[in-house]
Amino acid sequence: MNAKNDALVDFLKTRRSTPVLQLAAPGPGRNEIEEMLTIAARIPDHGKLAPWRFIVFAGSAREEAGEKLADIVKADDPASSPERLTLERERLSRAPLVIAVISRAGVHPKIPEWEQVMSAGAACYNLVVAANAFGYGATWLTEWYAFDERAKPALGVEPEEKIAGFIHIGTRTEAPFERVRPALEDIVIWRGEA
Repeated sequence: MNAKNDALVDFLKTRRSTPVLQLAAPGPGRNEIEEMLTIAARIPDHGKLAPWRFIVFAGSAREEAGEKLADIVKADDPASSPERLTLERERLSRAPLVIAVISRAGVHPKIPEWEQVMSAGAACYNLVVAANAFGYGATWLTEWYAFDERAKPALGVEPEEKIAGFIHIGTRTEAPFERVRPALEDIVIWRGEA
């Protein structure tokens, strides 16, 4: 028997990412984070490979990682302005908590790599939803350092891994605004009768 969960449907129909600059302390504590990560890991995972992992940046680890990002920028441009270097230092400290979702997708005899990559994306989304379910705001960002090979060791990412996203989590400082969503007739093609 199918039972509709109206509260969950309403939540999913109104879910919104919170802009990173609207996330403030307090952030979740360790027990909440562990529950969120447990939820994030309950996603489609063909072959039970767990082709993803999480790196939690909390407390001073956020600033330490930001210093390493600023070092990369300064190495590329020794004349970087102090404002630019400050921006880079603060990349992972704009919210009280940042969790990197790392894709470990690779060649497998039965599971296509693309399915493994999508599983990491699902982990990102489920983590955002979990944070929202706990009453926090969250946003999924990548930005330049997700794609820079020099940033990988600075962030604890192995050479063969990829960063699927950084999930920034904190307390909303204001209600997220609604944005225009695509009309179903623009994104859905029906085949057969339902």
